[in-house]
Amino acid sequence: MSLRGALWSVALAALAGCAVGPNYHRPSAPVPQRFKEAEGWKPAEPKEAASGTDWWSVYSDAVLDGLEKQIDISNQTLKASEASWREAEAVVSEAKAELFPTVGVSGSATRTKGLGTTVGGTTTTTTTGGGTTTGGGTTTGGGTTTTGGGTTAVIPTGSRPFNNFNAAADASWAPDIWGKIRRTIEGDVASAQASEADLAAARLSAQGTLATDYIELRVTDEMKQLLDQTVEAYQRSLEITQNQYKSGIVAKADVITAETQLEGAQSQQISVGVMRGQLEHAIAVLVGKPPADFAIESAPFGTTVPVAPAGIPSTLLERRPDVAAAERTMAAANAQIGIAIAAYFPDLTLTGTYGFSSSVINGLIKTPNNVWSFGGTLADTVLDFGARSAAVRQARAAYDVAVANYRQAVLTAFQQVEDQLIALRILEQQYSVQDRTVKSANEAVRLTINEYKAGIVAYTSVVTAQATALADAQTLLTIRQSRLTASVALIQALGGGWDAASLKSAGTTAQHVGGSSAL
Repeated sequence: MSLRGALWSVALAALAGCAVGPNYHRPSAPVPQRFKEAEGWKPAEPKEAASGTDWWSVYSDAVLDGLEKQIDISNQTLKASEASWREAEAVVSEAKAELFPTVGVSGSATRTKGLGTTVGGTTTTTTTGGGTTTGGGTTTGGGTTTTGGGTTAVIPTGSRPFNNFNAAADASWAPDIWGKIRRTIEGDVASAQASEADLAAARLSAQGTLATDYIELRVTDEMKQLLDQTVEAYQRSLEITQNQYKSGIVAKADVITAETQLEGAQSQQISVGVMRGQLEHAIAVLVGKPPADFAIESAPFGTTVPVAPAGIPSTLLERRPDVAAAERTMAAANAQIGIAIAAYFPDLTLTGTYGFSSSVINGLIKTPNNVWSFGGTLADTVLDFGARSAAVRQARAAYDVAVANYRQAVLTAFQQVEDQLIALRILEQQYSVQDRTVKSANEAVRLTINEYKAGIVAYTSVVTAQATALADAQTLLTIRQSRLTASVALIQALGGGWDAASLKSAGTTAQHVGGSSAL
């Protein structure tokens, strides 16, 4: 094949845009037909955030809403994830630039004074003895003898400085004949989309953690309120016992028992402050503020426990940012196989220079001063002792790892949804039973105190009834907290309203350059 024919073949191959290596197709994943724990269960308070609103709006809490909106503004972990995404985006732009030639310009100006000047092909040397060697090296007149046939003339005396001006443009291009650059872009785009999904996952995690901490803080406020009421009730019981003792109806032991019970409740009342303070500090850090500059006033929290519908299992793959990140990582790993295979084929680099050179700057840019060059380099590895084949095997193995990680991410996603569904379903039943238990325990306290006043029962019966009522009330609060945090966890497990279609980062380019597609 002639040189011209070879060049045409290279150009056609580059234009055809073939890319070696496998095109990406998303592998199958274990997706169930239904959510087992949702069957036959109708939540008491089903609720889903309205379209265009944030998921935490289902809790109808203005303070929570204000705190959640600060996550995007001030959360430092989220800022780090956002910066990582921007870094990945820049890598995509850098990779795309490799598809095009690199063009540079240069200019120089030099003034030189040497030891001599070159004249024709004859060497003429001035010697101390007056003799001159000419042509083939014969010396006349005496002096120094120069051997050999001269090719240059060096005149050490009388040489003059001279100028040299240059202006040139050069270009270099490596045509993407085998698709190595396009596979690189494909992988970088997928990695950028994975980073974008990681950012969404980090945002959802921060939002969910904030909601959980806020709920626990509000339940702690209610626990403090319960203990305040308990201390007041125990104070009244102590007063009754003291009056009974003063009347000679009961023994001193009853007063001591009432005092002990009151002090125990007061101790619990104080200890609640530790948990509340730590939760407040955690929320401060989540919204990017020093704990010393942050405070949340005590307030009640709604009693409604909203439960988001689980939906169709297959849609979970599109709604979970961590699953999307695993899928995009898998696509990036697939592109690396093509990059490794491309190493088997030769690389072509085209270079060219066009410019002007002259000893005077006036009139430098003129045709007589024109200089140019154009050429190409074709390079290939002849012997590498299996390095390229090992690289291909490594890329394929890395892709298999990514596939396994993706499928594991899918399984984990379904597990988390099922876990929260069963937690909400059973906790709802438990809360209903416990609520009745609390009402019965409070009624038992009322009756026992009346019987104690009438002298029918000992004070130990009052202590037992009151301790049982307090424990039951605390258990009810704990169950309520668990239900609320489980509802947050379910919303997180369902993706918090996120959708893979939001991965707009170079998505069209990914389809164009490598045949892959986003979720």
